[in-house]
Amino acid sequence: HAQRNPGKPAYVMAGSGETVTYRQLDEQSNRIAQLFRSLGLRAGDHIALFLENNARFFEICWGAQRSGLVYTAISSRLTAAEVDYIVTDCGAKLFVTSKYLAERAAELAPLMKGVTSRFMIDGTIAGYQSWEDTVARFPATPIADQTAGHDMLYSSGTTGRPKGVMPVVEPQPIDYDNPLLAISRKLYGIDQDTIYLSPAPLYHAAPLRFNMSVMRLGGTSVIMEHFDAEEFLKLVPKYKATHTQVVPTMFVRFLKLPEEVRTKYDMSSLRCVIHAAAPCPIPTKEAMIKWWGPIIWEYYGGTEGNGLTMCNAQEWMAHKGTVGRAIVGKLKICDDEGNELPTGEPGTVYFAEGRPFEYHNDPKKTAESRHPKGWTTLGDVGYVDADGFLHLTDRKAFMIIAGGVNIYPQECENLLINHPKVMDCAVFGVPNDDFGEEVKAVVQPRSMADAGPALGEELIAYCRQHLSAIKCPRSVDFEAELPRHPTGKLYKRLLRDRYWEGRTAKI
Repeated sequence: HAQRNPGKPAYVMAGSGETVTYRQLDEQSNRIAQLFRSLGLRAGDHIALFLENNARFFEICWGAQRSGLVYTAISSRLTAAEVDYIVTDCGAKLFVTSKYLAERAAELAPLMKGVTSRFMIDGTIAGYQSWEDTVARFPATPIADQTAGHDMLYSSGTTGRPKGVMPVVEPQPIDYDNPLLAISRKLYGIDQDTIYLSPAPLYHAAPLRFNMSVMRLGGTSVIMEHFDAEEFLKLVPKYKATHTQVVPTMFVRFLKLPEEVRTKYDMSSLRCVIHAAAPCPIPTKEAMIKWWGPIIWEYYGGTEGNGLTMCNAQEWMAHKGTVGRAIVGKLKICDDEGNELPTGEPGTVYFAEGRPFEYHNDPKKTAESRHPKGWTTLGDVGYVDADGFLHLTDRKAFMIIAGGVNIYPQECENLLINHPKVMDCAVFGVPNDDFGEEVKAVVQPRSMADAGPALGEELIAYCRQHLSAIKCPRSVDFEAELPRHPTGKLYKRLLRDRYWEGRTAKI
């Protein structure tokens, strides 16, 4: 694309208007690949990015992609301790952050013991070199040993700590076709004429991978630095956006805008709206299809990439609540003993013949995701209807999805149990009309005399001292005793189900 259309925008930052052309992206990613090689980084080595939606984000990803490196994008909302854990666990040798995140970068400077090169974008602080000045010293010619790199993003671990999802792949040429490219072309119609509006944080799997696919296919991405519902609606006609990928919380935000705001902007350029990451309430999706038309696609999958289901608007309307039919892997629904279940009966959702993956440094977690026949699961519960469409009903693990963000409650539970006034605790997701779910803590205090709003506020503040706010409970309820088996197993489901009574799905 840099040779055919050198001046064409590869991506535009919606807020600042900064545009990076295909020529600029090609040259910068070559310089970055040259930098990586000069630092001794070879194919298979790991780097980490701790960035907001920054104009340099994709230059780094493409530099890693063309030099065979494994790149881990880390949420800009995490605390320094959480970032340090991921950087150390993934074995990153190089770390890039920005002046925007300088406060946490300063806390990280004495940490990350395995990192040998630390850089900062848009300025520097002690312990970091200037990214721009360093990259500018290298030639814009390709390295001699180009080979495809890939991401390794983080999901849950058995201890509540996040775990890296490592795809099992053979070395590939940098221009090889991955499965998402074929789906993007054939089903979504993404090509060189696509204008892709990206409203989500780039460190998440879907925004990162969809934007990379748009650039591979020669389109233009428009990157929102921060999501705002009305701003999104303004940007669609401004850039004549044709494609976007959102989460259900964004649908809720759009629908809650005043009628005069919603009807003010022309959405007619949109040809394909993709959504996933969390369950979408049926009335919400019905309202969006009525407003934007039958252009809304839904899929179900995970960072693991082990399988994928998909449906278009017409299929969804005929099977309301479905997340689609399998297009990568084959669906298998099993009981707790691993036996296949008949049509319509809910059980653990497995993918057979899907893409292999491993949890980095966690063979136990990897083994837990496997069926004896080698099938893999993300831990969700659902059933397949007579037409082969998957409907999700529950989640085996107690991962919480709030606004499309995965939250793993074990980490918060491990923290709360250390509070001097807490005897026992359970953390899980409860319904939230805007976000799908929110974090709830149910606590057994050492003394029920302490139970009440003051202790609840104290515990929430305690959590926020140690964890990013999104992982912390928004409310705390108290019980004289939590339901535990004599072996110590907590029956969290008994607590959680109270908050989901009257709902057909428990997610």
